[in-house]
Amino acid sequence: MPEITKNEAEKRADKLKKEINRRRYEYHVLDKPEVTDEVYDSLMTELRDLEEQFPELKTPDSPTQRIGGKPLAKFQKVRHQVRQWSFNDVFSFEELRKWEEKVERLVSKTPSASGHSPLEKGEMKRGLEFCCEIKIDGLKIILNYENGKFVQGATRGDGIIGEDVTENLKTIQSIPLEIGQNISGVFVGECWLSKRELERINQARKKRKEPLFANSRNAAAGTIRQLDPKIVASRKLDTFIYDIDRLDFSQSSAFPSRSAKAELNSSKPSFSKSPKTQIEELEFLKQLGFHVNQEYKLCKNIEEIQKFYESWIAKKGKQDYGIDGIVIKINSREIQEALGYTGKSPRWGVAYKFPAEKVTTIVEDIKVQIGRTGALTPLAVLKPVLVAGSTVSRATLHNEDEIKRLDIRSGDTVVLHKAGDVIPEIVEVLKNLRTGKEKIFHMPKICPMCGGPVRRKEGEAATYCLNPKCFAVDVEKNIHFVSKKGFNIEGMGDKIIEHLMNEGLISSPADIFELEKGDLEPLERFAEKSADNLVKSIEASKKIELPKLLYALGIRHVGEEGTILVTRNSKLITQNKINSIADLIKNFPKITPEKWQKIKGIGPEAAESLFNWFNDKENLEILRKMHESGVEIIMPVKLPITNYKLQDKVFVLTGELAGFTRDEAKDMIRKAGGEISSSVSRKTDYVVAGANPGSKYDKARELGVKIIKEKEFEKLIHSQVHGLTS
Repeated sequence: MPEITKNEAEKRADKLKKEINRRRYEYHVLDKPEVTDEVYDSLMTELRDLEEQFPELKTPDSPTQRIGGKPLAKFQKVRHQVRQWSFNDVFSFEELRKWEEKVERLVSKTPSASGHSPLEKGEMKRGLEFCCEIKIDGLKIILNYENGKFVQGATRGDGIIGEDVTENLKTIQSIPLEIGQNISGVFVGECWLSKRELERINQARKKRKEPLFANSRNAAAGTIRQLDPKIVASRKLDTFIYDIDRLDFSQSSAFPSRSAKAELNSSKPSFSKSPKTQIEELEFLKQLGFHVNQEYKLCKNIEEIQKFYESWIAKKGKQDYGIDGIVIKINSREIQEALGYTGKSPRWGVAYKFPAEKVTTIVEDIKVQIGRTGALTPLAVLKPVLVAGSTVSRATLHNEDEIKRLDIRSGDTVVLHKAGDVIPEIVEVLKNLRTGKEKIFHMPKICPMCGGPVRRKEGEAATYCLNPKCFAVDVEKNIHFVSKKGFNIEGMGDKIIEHLMNEGLISSPADIFELEKGDLEPLERFAEKSADNLVKSIEASKKIELPKLLYALGIRHVGEEGTILVTRNSKLITQNKINSIADLIKNFPKITPEKWQKIKGIGPEAAESLFNWFNDKENLEILRKMHESGVEIIMPVKLPITNYKLQDKVFVLTGELAGFTRDEAKDMIRKAGGEISSSVSRKTDYVVAGANPGSKYDKARELGVKIIKEKEFEKLIHSQVHGLTS
């Protein structure tokens, strides 16, 4: 390179950056490349050479820094500036109509920032308008910009805490590293992998005899969590940005004149202030230089929405990216802000999912699995079939009564239903296709694993193995113990548990905490690094909240909600705080079933189970060994209670709720001071009944417990908290 002064280098580098960014935008956002890859690469080489000669020119937003990050040891957790929500789903036009009716009622009652209902304004008298966007089947990402610079990118995580994947997102060419000097904000979108790129990656993986990615979403999720940004860059991820969570202008309120789009096409209108509608927001994002999906439409009623939806059912497979529905948002940003959110979802929007996939396959056999309670669960072994993006070869048949109801036999052709991540289930038997060779299923007379006696208890649908030492039961207990809702030991999956038990290294859960690196290294499947990682995961799991510890113990009839009830009320019945496992051993065996039932939501069966469990010498020995191995109880994070009028009120949920998920309803109850129980007793205050309620509904009627419908429940909750927020 000829001699060049620092001043000349600075000017040249600045011009190169602008030209490279302009070409990048044309290629990756507008899909209109004007130069060949060779020309682009040549410009990059010159810029890289200048930055090597003058390191001070190497800025974080330089195009050369898109793949500049070193491989990470692990991802750091990051707290989102703005809580990330997920849309509730609807699956039919009827459900869509109910959602529209609900939001219209809410809009008519909800004051805007000006104190009036938005529908009272003249421009809104024509009714609600909706922005419809196609729902990309990808991975949600959150992008943070400060003073125009891309400073951090994260995954959604649980909506509050995500993973910092900044260096990986920098490798994605459609994400601008600079959007205008006077803009700061949080922008949300979808990261996705094209179907063509998935095919190329899978072909390469097949040659290397590596497992293939099931679909483009799995490949995108797996790619964004690669620790080496160079691997991410090689897979050519893309993005569509669709939302603004925070927007700040550092200079007055003028739209930044230096946005990439404004420079490229000055004929496009600029905004003088923040967008007022969802459509304007998408245009605004385009002007900032983000890649925005163009397949959106303004709809004036749900009939127009339905036409848009049906048109995309017909052509969803023709795009180079996955689509699993459409997203419907009230177009007015003022109305959006006025309506706000429920516990997990916006009230002003909904995801209209495409019809659940159904396929036919053959039941090759019916086998029986043994659960941690000893229950024998029939399992259909299916001819492998692709449904909803994954290959399915198993489906639970629940119990003997369910098999008789559907009349399922080995050899039958059946209809398999799987919607998204829902567990696949057999919904119909095609009896006209029977040949006469199909075999009727009979529940085993002895346990197929241990040969012990089995019995179906009166009043229950399940059949149980009565052998307390059944190996299959012990395996399932240990699997339950290390699960996410329990000790959450990473790297200790089902097969590892069974392997360790077969090798005699563990029998009871307490043995897990005594495992050493040297115990694992000699075993098949364990190298030095994997053994070391598992021992570290076990050590990290030793600090645990009391509800998770109690859940891990697998006490029958005491599920996740029961463990929360016990934790919150243990001092009430023991007069002592439970700060350690030693406190559990000392205090819980003294509690009689009658005392356990003093906790609202703990019924006779759960009380008896708690009493029996904590008075079993073998169980207490397990706790003692855990205590000696260093397992510690830590205090759980308390849920914020916004109002105490529902304090100690016990709720039971049954049936399908339309307005929110089961978990959202539970969050709403807890925040209002109430408790949730999994079973109905005389101590239950309310049974919330959705569509198609089950046996809990009948039990409530029998006991005279107050039953409320979803609308009554929503009204009750909202009357206890401020405004409409929950």
